[in-house]
Amino acid sequence: MSDDDLETEKAGEDGEGGEERYPYGEYEGGKDEQLDRHGWGSALLPNGDIYEGQYYHGRRHGKGLYCFKNGARYEGEWRKGLKHGHGDFLYPDGTKYMGHWRKDLKHGQGTYFYANGDTYEGFWYKGLRHGLGTYTYKSVNVTHYGTWKNGRMEGPGIINYPYYRYDDASRITLSYRFLYRYHGNFEKNLPKGKGCFTFDAKYMQHGFYVNMRDPAFDYVGAEELKIEGTDNNPPVEDLGTPIGIVPIWRARNITEYKTELLPPEPVPLLVKDSEDSILDIIEYLQQQYHEGTGADEEEHRATPSPVPQDMLVDIPDIDLDNI
Repeated sequence: MSDDDLETEKAGEDGEGGEERYPYGEYEGGKDEQLDRHGWGSALLPNGDIYEGQYYHGRRHGKGLYCFKNGARYEGEWRKGLKHGHGDFLYPDGTKYMGHWRKDLKHGQGTYFYANGDTYEGFWYKGLRHGLGTYTYKSVNVTHYGTWKNGRMEGPGIINYPYYRYDDASRITLSYRFLYRYHGNFEKNLPKGKGCFTFDAKYMQHGFYVNMRDPAFDYVGAEELKIEGTDNNPPVEDLGTPIGIVPIWRARNITEYKTELLPPEPVPLLVKDSEDSILDIIEYLQQQYHEGTGADEEEHRATPSPVPQDMLVDIPDIDLDNI
């Protein structure tokens, strides 16, 4: 429930003395001298949500548990009626975020567990991945470590690819490790420009990525897809990965591994937290209209792999079993 909803409740108060003064919701707990909710309390809100925790002069403030009618729940710290501080948010589909919040938005260090098993661990800014972070693709056990800006991979990054040793007879994995990596720059979630693959810190394959139109993609109606979308194909927003574009690796040459030949490493982003402003207030109020429903829609979707699994990469002729 937003601060506006809370003020609506208070505006409709008509109780007297110590009687219940909240006709738009049921409440049990402490009150201050003005009979506003204060201290520990439990409330059943008009929309069916439930909150149990600390209040401060009528607003959720401190630690508390908020259960949404749709099954989502947030347990953590509050400030002036908003999620602020450390807290865990569990979505109805099992997706989970554990980390820091600021004014109802993911902000600071946090880990996001997606419904498909992917995870992102790193920094957030105003609800989006922003700063250094690691995204793990569970289905292929590939990790991307790098810089994120406004929810997307932007700037230097490293992709770690696993190598497995199997027993041919039993088809059981005997050992596992990250054998080769890609170092390079990313733009809109896709690798682009100069980069290199490193193999067990012994060899390097230099080259560059170019982003090209996918010949297998049906571009007819793609613009309508961007704007309208469907239940199965959500609209592609500016923060998403470009549709119908695939990265193609162009190999140049192979050398021995030398750290001085590696592209720049990912570095933290400098973020300046300014004081509250009118624009901030408007932004957070708009966020409240989607609380528990459409909020975090972009971050709630798992990030597609920056490199298609079926992409053929010219790997040097190296006997991996003898490395």
